[in-house]
Amino acid sequence: MSLPYKSDLIPLAKNMRKHATPQENHLWYDFLRSYPIRFQRQKAIDHYIVDFYCHAAKLVIEIDGSQHYDPKLQAEDEKRTAELQKLGLSVLRFSNHEINTQFRAVCEQIDHVVNSRVS
Repeated sequence: MSLPYKSDLIPLAKNMRKHATPQENHLWYDFLRSYPIRFQRQKAIDHYIVDFYCHAAKLVIEIDGSQHYDPKLQAEDEKRTAELQKLGLSVLRFSNHEINTQFRAVCEQIDHVVNSRVS
């Protein structure tokens, strides 16, 4: 099944790949890029651009900066997660702090979830 997306988001997604946060780059270059199951960066899904997406596991990974602690943004994140889940996707969220201080544990959690979702 192909996921819906808005084609006008593709240029923005490409730009976001070029200007990724240090935490996104760390997760990509030091783990996901060489992961045995393919991940994509800045993937347009529906009317969102997700940080990372694994089609085989139907898994979205989001890296949240400090702005995501704002109550309004938290509500938007919850809505976004619910809409992605309606598409049959699972969503993992990690903070920049977790990427910076618990990188190995983050990678282990991603690996566990991917392996549990891929048949």
